[in-house]
Amino acid sequence: MDTDDERPTRARQTLVESLRERGHIYTTRVAKAMAAVPRHEFVPDAVRDHAYADEPLDIGHGQVVTAPHLVAQMTELLELRPGQTVLEVGTGSGYHAAVLAEMVGPENVFTIERIPELADAARAALERTGYGDVTVVVADGSGGLPDHAPFDRINVTSVAPDVPGPLVDQLADDGRMVIPLGPRGGSHELVLLTKQDGRIERTNYGGVRFVPLVGAYGFAEEE
Repeated sequence: MDTDDERPTRARQTLVESLRERGHIYTTRVAKAMAAVPRHEFVPDAVRDHAYADEPLDIGHGQVVTAPHLVAQMTELLELRPGQTVLEVGTGSGYHAAVLAEMVGPENVFTIERIPELADAARAALERTGYGDVTVVVADGSGGLPDHAPFDRINVTSVAPDVPGPLVDQLADDGRMVIPLGPRGGSHELVLLTKQDGRIERTNYGGVRFVPLVGAYGFAEEE
């Protein structure tokens, strides 16, 4: 019988195995990263029992922690390598930032959250779980972090009406960006952008649903 300490580990392994069987995870490195990060440490107590269900979970302030299959898909599309610099737009709970940190090293991950309370909670969770060197910034994520650019990879965890120009500018040559695009209330498409010799190519990877990217280069804040 599993002890209380062993249950989350076993549930996490089961989730990763399921994601591999369904094709959301197809590389060993992503499987190891998702098996290493304790998702239950990044969600509120009220939903902790559902931490290893493949579903988004409410983290307050109208935000959610992304469903694991989408975390896996986005991470796979980024094709991360150790030492690459990564910008994440939309920290939320900090869970996806931790997965990215497993792939490239915590000191190479910069993540932006516009809601200060979520940023504080994410910092605490990242510190508690060994990813304290991730840089969490409170700012308008649609404008990126020009002082730390260029970034080898950019991961956007909220839907934008179009690709924010500052993020394109801050993406390094040979870089990759994953971003959901679409209207605020309609269907969204997960898009991979690759940058080569200053040119951008787009590839669509199917329908998804995300909360809106609010900011100067995203959607206006609802009143």
